[in-house]
Amino acid sequence: MRDPNASGSTPRVGLVKEITSLSNPVIKDIRALSMKKHRDETGTFLAEGLKLVIDAIELGWNIQTLIYAKARTSTEQVERIAALTVARGGLVLEVSEKVLTAITRRDNPQAVIAVFEQKLTPLSEIAPKADETWIALDRVRDPGNLGTIIRTADAAGASGVMLIGETVDPFSTETVRATMGSIFAMPLVRTSEVEFLNWSAKDGALLVGSHLKGSVDYRSIDYKDRAVVLLMGNEQAGLPDSMASACGKLARIPQTGRADSLNLAIATGVMLFEARRHLLALGDLTP
Repeated sequence: MRDPNASGSTPRVGLVKEITSLSNPVIKDIRALSMKKHRDETGTFLAEGLKLVIDAIELGWNIQTLIYAKARTSTEQVERIAALTVARGGLVLEVSEKVLTAITRRDNPQAVIAVFEQKLTPLSEIAPKADETWIALDRVRDPGNLGTIIRTADAAGASGVMLIGETVDPFSTETVRATMGSIFAMPLVRTSEVEFLNWSAKDGALLVGSHLKGSVDYRSIDYKDRAVVLLMGNEQAGLPDSMASACGKLARIPQTGRADSLNLAIATGVMLFEARRHLLALGDLTP
């Protein structure tokens, strides 16, 4: 990011830089993160909300730029996060409500937002172990679906999410919002179809594909004591034959109603919690 003083902003001594102008170069850079091209060029993305920012810090992520509206955030928590950001070499901006609204493109924006560096794990580093479950998504197009799947993967204790081909950007504002902070907890892998198929052929994990022509009830598969990759297809087209033929199991979710299909995020959640059912327990519910 550029130096915010380049546009004449007045820095607070030692900690916070105050910005009220939308023409400030650093604000222009941050607003541009709404575009995938700029996110790709900078390798960064925006996360909105104090809870998400706290989650990120607790999970070891460093804030590049912290932005908050003074009128709504005079709390010790924000002050501690600001101090930590500066200590780690980040930038802290105190902005007007107008600037915050412009950055988030929302009429009622969160009072705290932050810029983080994107993190992706190379597929070559993934070697699932027994009772690990990964989700692989083939060309998913809806950011809400992807964000919900990442959140669901986190809740179920999955090991991560693989994004195959032209899957929607996991670091888009819409996707990050839908993850509710799980973007910081879930390892993400970007890969091509060819790379994924080569990896799955050598890795040895059970590849379970969701398919309308699946001959196996998803509940009948033995998921215990083995590494599992759940392969889910595009919202409209499902899995192509090239992907379906690589699966060790093709499964489907039984349905009796008039609807002929489930929303992708719902279907992924149903299959994921079944695959991990033997590992999940409510624990002690005593108040």
